[in-house]
Amino acid sequence: MSAFSPGPDPRVELLRIGREAHPVLILDGLLTGAESLVDYAADTAVLAPVRAAANFYPGVRAPAPPGYAPALITALRPYLSETFGAPAGGKAHLTCALSMATLPADQAGLAQRLPHIDTTAPSQLAILHYLCGPDHGGTAFYRHRATGFEAVGPERGEAYFAALRQEMQAAPATDGGGYIVASNALYEQTGVVAAAFNRIIVYASNLLHAGVLPDRPVSLDPRRGRLTANTFFRFEIA
Repeated sequence: MSAFSPGPDPRVELLRIGREAHPVLILDGLLTGAESLVDYAADTAVLAPVRAAANFYPGVRAPAPPGYAPALITALRPYLSETFGAPAGGKAHLTCALSMATLPADQAGLAQRLPHIDTTAPSQLAILHYLCGPDHGGTAFYRHRATGFEAVGPERGEAYFAALRQEMQAAPATDGGGYIVASNALYEQTGVVAAAFNRIIVYASNLLHAGVLPDRPVSLDPRRGRLTANTFFRFEIA
């Protein structure tokens, strides 16, 4: 595999999403080696379904190749510090995987088709690296209509999940059966970031978000499907 290194001229954009104006960072061309990640996913990685008990991701995953995550975080550190207040150095907990959305909507549970958060922890960031083009949809952000929440931190968790449980009991009246791609009866879409090859987006893991997914996958081939690298970066708060 080719080495991962900082791109020569990355394009950086900062969005403020929703009424709460949460930051979403978009970086194009930050890192070289995206093509080799696709090759690794297609030729070497063993992409396998995620155990439902451990994760609600609607597809398959495999560990990212050695060298990718350290290079990614090294390139991102200045932006994570400036935008999200993550320390420029120091310890952080990191998980990283290659992911491909492959589950048809009619085989996915309601929780997999609606917006979600990854954690209520305020210091965890989601780093999504698109290894596919714009025809595979991007990532959308949402406001929960009943509570008005756009992010769910520890202080909001109990109220949010109680309201959501009640709504999901009435799912036949509100669920159209497909992946959410726009506003619906439960959630209002507040913003969308389009997919683009070698685009990286970063946002707080407790933002309500969902992939803009087709109800049936375009392809199960990593070279043609919705392939991404998904990294969770949890930093220590002083």
